[in-house]
Amino acid sequence: MNRVTMSVGSGGSSSRSFISEIIFSRLGNSYLERASDAAIVPTGLKTAFTTDSYVVRPEFFPGGNIGKIAVCWTINDLLVSGAKPLFLSFGLIMPEGYPVNDLERVIDSMAYECEKAGVQIVCGDTKVVEKDGVDGLIINTSGIGESINNYTEYDNIKDGDVVILTSDIARHGMSVMLARGELVFDGQVESDCACLVDLFESVRGFDVKFARDATRGGVAAVLNEINTDSGRGFFIKEADIPMDENVGYLCDMLGFDPLAVANEGLAVIIVSEADSAGALAKIRASKNGERAKIVGHVEGKGVVLETLIGGKRHIEMPSGELLPRIC
Repeated sequence: MNRVTMSVGSGGSSSRSFISEIIFSRLGNSYLERASDAAIVPTGLKTAFTTDSYVVRPEFFPGGNIGKIAVCWTINDLLVSGAKPLFLSFGLIMPEGYPVNDLERVIDSMAYECEKAGVQIVCGDTKVVEKDGVDGLIINTSGIGESINNYTEYDNIKDGDVVILTSDIARHGMSVMLARGELVFDGQVESDCACLVDLFESVRGFDVKFARDATRGGVAAVLNEINTDSGRGFFIKEADIPMDENVGYLCDMLGFDPLAVANEGLAVIIVSEADSAGALAKIRASKNGERAKIVGHVEGKGVVLETLIGGKRHIEMPSGELLPRIC
């Protein structure tokens, strides 16, 4: 079979063959291969649970694909909540005629990221829709983790706490934009898409007050959400924000604020001032935190940026959809 057919979603022999040959051969484990309606997994723990759905166009881009995003995003959502990721579920919605070779590449990426992160996909579902029903692959993933720390409480944030960005900003959004081939620019930007397991394990002993991954809406959305929900403001220095030079040029040419562009391997971490230097050193020693920087601190009521020339401007909550179908 070279293309996905409607029979794959029929529940009959074609479905079983597809699940066995495409899914189990890549993601198989003792839980998933039971193919039961629900996986019975050993936790006995305080549990964190998350879910999200992913639509990326194009589905393949430098540094990743829709499968890698689906796994990494869900794992990172657990990590920024203070949890240790354990199990994932997934659902595939595929258009009739979808190339099986592309699907295999996507699922291979999911398997690779799960193995690196030490998690298992323990249940899933597939659906096939008519050719014109959707314009490409859609993936849903849910995740369960052991809640070890709690990085979700706004009340923990205090004036003077330090803001760390764990990597350079805006790479994912610009990578997908270039991969669409709609621009007159040549060149390639690699997405920052990554699971941040090692990074968050490195800071578990530090006084982390709050964490969130800066995906849709970027850093601007995260800081404004925290400001709105906690009443705590931020003072951020533009000179300290890590950003690839080519990404900065591209954002300037297209008129995008890089702070509002999506990331797939970047977290905003708020840590006490006393622990900030130690936490930063540990983050920078991890594979995905080499470009981490302290960019500001908790102060005042709004979200204020000190510009490169010493002026000040408010960072606004992004409005509308900056880049469609990006994650």
